[in-house]
Parts: sequence; C-alpha cells; structure tokens
Amino acid sequence: MERKIDTVAVLGAGAMGAGIAAACAAAGSRVHLLDLDAARVAEVIGRMTEGRAPLLDDPAAAARLSAGSFDDLAVLAECDWICEAVVEDLGIKRALFQRVEAARRDGSIVSTNTSGIPLRDLAEGMPERFQRDLAVTHFFNPVKLMRLLELVPGERTDADVMAALSAYCGETLGKGVVLAKDTVNFIGNRIGCFWILSGLHLAQEALDAGLSMEQVDALMSAPVGLPATGLYGLVDLIGLDVMDLVGKNLAANLPADDVGRRYAEFPPVVREMHARGQLGRKSGGGFYRVTKADDGSKLKETFDLQSGAWRPAKEAGVAAQHAKLEDLLFAEDAAGRFAWALMGGTLAYAADLVPEISDSVVGVDRAMRWGFNWQRGPFELLDALWPQRVIKRLESAGQPLPRMLKVLREAGAETFYRRGGSECLGPDGKWHAVAPE
Repeated sequence: MERKIDTVAVLGAGAMGAGIAAACAAAGSRVHLLDLDAARVAEVIGRMTEGRAPLLDDPAAAARLSAGSFDDLAVLAECDWICEAVVEDLGIKRALFQRVEAARRDGSIVSTNTSGIPLRDLAEGMPERFQRDLAVTHFFNPVKLMRLLELVPGERTDADVMAALSAYCGETLGKGVVLAKDTVNFIGNRIGCFWILSGLHLAQEALDAGLSMEQVDALMSAPVGLPATGLYGLVDLIGLDVMDLVGKNLAANLPADDVGRRYAEFPPVVREMHARGQLGRKSGGGFYRVTKADDGSKLKETFDLQSGAWRPAKEAGVAAQHAKLEDLLFAEDAAGRFAWALMGGTLAYAADLVPEISDSVVGVDRAMRWGFNWQRGPFELLDALWPQRVIKRLESAGQPLPRMLKVLREAGAETFYRRGGSECLGPDGKWHAVAPE
C-alpha cells in the first residue's frame, strides 16, 4: 500500500503537540489539533503567531488549523496521520488509542511522540490493524528549531508506514529523520542523558581534584565540540526535575548490565538541590543564577557544590594544551582525566550500543548532532581521536572493548568512515553507503 500524508490530526495541545501541529500547518497540511477542552485549543492556535518566537511565522498558516476536543474524534476518519502527543502516561495513552482505533479509517497512520514508554507496551493487546499502522515519531522540543526526528517501528509496523512518515517528516517538514529501535530513550536521549547523568557524578570527582564548576563547563564545551552551556549550564536549562524523571525511567528500563544504571540517581549534593526545589532556570537558579545588585547591575553566581553556598561566578578559560579534543582527552592532568572519564566514557558507551539502538553509526552521529547540537557525533569523534589509540587506552586500563570498536579491529579498518564520509562501517563489519543529509 502506498500511503500519502496530507491531512493530519495531533492529539494533545501542550508545548510538543502545538509545535508539531504548527510545523505541519506551516508545511501546507490541514491539521486538526485536539485536546480535552476545545476552547483552550482555540486559544493555543490563536497564540501561535504571537510573541518574539512565534510557532507560525506566516499568519495564513493558522487558517489550516482547526481546534477540537477528544469528543470530536470523528474527524480522524479524514486524517492520513494521527500523531498522539499527550502526557507520558501508559494508561492514558492506551485508553486514547482505543478511541482512536474505533474512529480512524483503514490505511491511516498512528504515531506516538513518547520519549520514554516502549512502543511494545503501547501496542500490547491492540488489534492487528492498529499495530501494523503504529510507529513512534519522537520530535525534539522546540519542534520549530530542533532538526532531529527519531522514527521507531514496532514489531508489526508495515514498511510503507515507515516510508510515508520518513518522506513526510523529512521532505515536507524538513526534519532530520533517524531510524531508531524500540529501546529505552531511543538514540539521542539514551546517549545524551548518559553524558549528563554520568557527568554529574564524574564532575563531582573533578571538583574534589581541584577543578572549579566553571572549568568543568569550559572543558565540556568548545574543546570537545559541545554547546557553550557545558554540563551544569545544560542541566540548568533542562531542569533537575526533568533529569530526575529521566533517571528514574532509565533505572526502571535499562538492561541489567547497562553501565548507565550506576549513574541513574543523582549524586547526594545534587539530590539535595532537587529536594529543595533548586531546579535550574525555571526555579530562578540551579547550579547558576543571575541576580541584580543594588546598583541595578546583573551578577552571575555559582552554587558551589563544594561549600554548599552561592558565590560570584568565576571566569574560566581553557588552557592552550586543552583547546583541542585529542590533546585534552589524552592530557595527564586533572582536566584531561575528567575529560577522558566523561567524553571517553560516553564514546565507549555509544560504541557499545550499536546495533542495540541503531543499525548504523550514521544514525547515532546524526542524532547527537541534530538533537544535542554536538558538532560531531560519537563515531566522528572517535575517528578524530583515532580509534586504535582509543582501543589501546581502553585495553591498557583493563576495560572491555565496546562492540563497534571490536568490529572495527576485526574488520581491519582504521576509522568508522572512509572515502570522505561517503561510506561507513556497519555492525556486520562491511562498508555501507552513507545517505545524504
């Protein structure tokens, strides 16, 4: 069956649902946006063209949106794609899917925007027709700005469903589509949240070794090709409440032997911050805060994790010997040891997850570039460090080799990409063509 997506329904008018609906309307699709209260949905649509960063740049696109409630599911009979984006609760989603299945037509596609609930749990016990038409379309927030879209099939999902979603989301919406598997947190959040949660633990050790929090963030930005927020700044942006939920989800769903389990719970001092509501920017301060001095000037302060008190933020540059990735990660000082523990550990973690979370190193690299704004993905970073050097470092420390580094060595390959990046090494040990971005 050849499927084409023209008319879309988005179930859930929160930040994510509104963003998805706006993206589809901006691309020319007719969109039904539904939630519990149709009047509130109409208000959401009315605000899409307002503010400094409106969801819709073209007011005319708003005319392609219609508001409704979950009592109006009869409109699903005219929709080609039904995208669910309600609260992350298995029972709520399954109950809504029962109603969706009764209202939709044959051949329509159903997707969920879940980031933490396994698709197999959502599909369990549902009719075969529903399971054939079901997939995950995991957009990153804010939808308008973030390029990454992780697309995940279920065990019974028809191939033409995946083809239609890939074409529409990639070509019509302009997203960077990455095919993932039905594993906890998919690709981007599995690796990105490992980096964050392990970072909170490893950075605590670095502070004990004499580094400042500002130095930690400076090292975990430009030198390794990550955003300027660094570690602590990124957590402040996301919020400790969100990261706590992520950690709990990982603890409940990660494989028993996954190294991420040891980092799923916050270090004690960060746990205390979370308990008292010191969550980040949303609470007025987390690891950093900005206050006004008596003269009206702004003062940036750091919550010093060593002393447990606020202090003026320090300027933290990066020493010349730490400015380049390969020099920093192999430096024999406190900065180098921390950078290797965190970045080296994350790269090894990513290299051990193929083919568990993705069949392609390209998908992993693109997920981290498009979803977390890394300048280079994990396998691109390993190539920059020279994989044989990383292998030697791991073996000298008595650490097991991750799966893809074993594949690389057994294949006699020097890097994961060759011929100008037009080919990549697969988990089968063979070279495969890389599709254009």
